[in-house]
Amino acid sequence: MTMAVHQGLAPSREVLPGGGVVIVKATHTTPAVTFSATFRAGSICDPPERVGLAHFVSRVIDRGTATRSADEIAETLDVGGVSLMVTVTRHQLTLACTCLSGDFARMLDVVGDICLHPTFPQEEVETRRGEILTAIRQDEDSPAVMAVEGLMRTLYPGGHPYGRSTKGAVETVGAVSREDLLAFHASAFTPSSMSLVIVGEVEVRGASEQAARVFGGWAARPSPVVPLDGPTPATGRQRLVVPMMNKVQADVAYGFVTIARNDPEYYAFLIMNNVLGQYALGGRLGDSIRERQGMAYYVFSALDANVARGPLVIRAGVDPRHVDRAIDSIDEEVRRLAADGVTPREVTESKQYLIGSMPRTLETNGSIAAFLQRAECFGLGLDYDVRLPGLIGDVTIDAVNAMAARYLVPERAAVVVAGPYEETR
Repeated sequence: MTMAVHQGLAPSREVLPGGGVVIVKATHTTPAVTFSATFRAGSICDPPERVGLAHFVSRVIDRGTATRSADEIAETLDVGGVSLMVTVTRHQLTLACTCLSGDFARMLDVVGDICLHPTFPQEEVETRRGEILTAIRQDEDSPAVMAVEGLMRTLYPGGHPYGRSTKGAVETVGAVSREDLLAFHASAFTPSSMSLVIVGEVEVRGASEQAARVFGGWAARPSPVVPLDGPTPATGRQRLVVPMMNKVQADVAYGFVTIARNDPEYYAFLIMNNVLGQYALGGRLGDSIRERQGMAYYVFSALDANVARGPLVIRAGVDPRHVDRAIDSIDEEVRRLAADGVTPREVTESKQYLIGSMPRTLETNGSIAAFLQRAECFGLGLDYDVRLPGLIGDVTIDAVNAMAARYLVPERAAVVVAGPYEETR
């Protein structure tokens, strides 16, 4: 195993014999450790007939192993005041644990056991199934969730993994069996799909040795490869209405398929999006639609650049009477930014904001661990925190304007409205 160390955060990185990656960053602000075991086992791995399977696994994986019952695991965590969170995204399933530094080795044993030897007891499967179905029905009653899910289905049609709900549907979750959970774990949880990040009051070499003790004997085997074809580029406007007439607020989701995270133009797009709908009270969108026109309870834009080309999503919550006017105003701001570009002041202030906010994203062990996991996921390098200010600072106004002109085309936008609204156009 070869260790590489850089300035800045200066984490260490080692590759275990089975292909798993171990990243360690020692901090000494508190006598605590956060470690996260992340696997490339997100919702894109769901079989089409079992959408929601990865999420289901995330809800049951810590409910018993070959040597520990769910109650024993819970008691171990409770006695030590330990937090364990299991989350799933499109590409990753993560078990994140925070404990006192003195409990690190013991808690790593527990989390390692959960990762390698879950049993998915039938009673726990049924309990968690009920909870997931309740959450899905709550989502189906939320205009905000239905608007976003409708937008993703519109932008990524034909069963594309990005267009599917992470939680799944009532029908698919209802059909999941214990055998499905075991098969998913056996297929997607492999040594080469794991990155383990350890941040806190630890000795770097000792933490790496503990990681090797727990995960180093895991026999190598191939990880599943999920093809991610890009969606067919939109050639015209798409519009969807999800009637929810018993609600008092309508939610609008408006967006485009844009770029992947590793696109060289990512940083120009980041600045462009900051100007459009993230900076201060929501950038130009917030200033126009919420502050000056008073038409939205909230409005913002978010860039979800991912392994494949991700969406730029504009969200707005509005009075049902103002839906059409709000969409027209979004069109106007998008078209104006594409046609006229950003101002030098907007670029300067966006750079200052993005660079200046970086230290706040690295204040805690948990936030550092999340940062290092993202850097590992996208192959950004151990010195990414050092290079990031320069990557943002080097962006030119011409590059920002090129992103706006290329992607912000209202005539190719997808627009979804969910709530007490009837189509009148």
